[in-house]
Amino acid sequence: MKFEDDPSAVLQVPRLTPGAQRIVDVASQLFYRHGIHAVGVDTIAAASGITKRTLYDRFGSKDQLVAVYLQVRHQRWWDRMERRLTHEPEAPVLALFDSYAEDSETSDRGCAFINAAAELSVDHPAYRVIRAHKQAVLDRLVQLLGTGSAADHEDTVAVAQEIYLLLEGAIAHRGIDGDDRLLRRAREVTKRLIDDRGLNASGGR
Repeated sequence: MKFEDDPSAVLQVPRLTPGAQRIVDVASQLFYRHGIHAVGVDTIAAASGITKRTLYDRFGSKDQLVAVYLQVRHQRWWDRMERRLTHEPEAPVLALFDSYAEDSETSDRGCAFINAAAELSVDHPAYRVIRAHKQAVLDRLVQLLGTGSAADHEDTVAVAQEIYLLLEGAIAHRGIDGDDRLLRRAREVTKRLIDDRGLNASGGR
């Protein structure tokens, strides 16, 4: 996976007024639970206690609201994930799996970004946010596995990609199966992969 833009810039949450934050919070619950296309602006405005005009004044369009929804979801999850990693310095890659399995924000319908990608066209403004989020996760995996020589780095990237695919498949199936069985299994496979490759998963070999 190669992302041409700076993921951190694409994922940056715009400054939101308290009213705009309220709209995003309501829209986030509705989009995740019911799907982006199924939830109209009328529904979001009514649930937020505002008019459609106010919503458009704050975000310009539903498409932009969807992009902000994903930016906010990324930032909240990322902050919680980073806090978890600081408490698991010996096994941060496995802690990343735990961030998916034990996150405080509901994920019983699977990954919000995968779900959104299934609904949106590649030219939708939120699609860049989806790709940036996924690139950021993969980049973080590479960092957590650590690098040494150039040859080591190439191997580390390959292992990170394998773990990334395990993680993505497992979280997708969480939304399909309704349980963490495959996520737990993917975590076990990841631990074995790290051990077999001689990676300590705490920043190097």
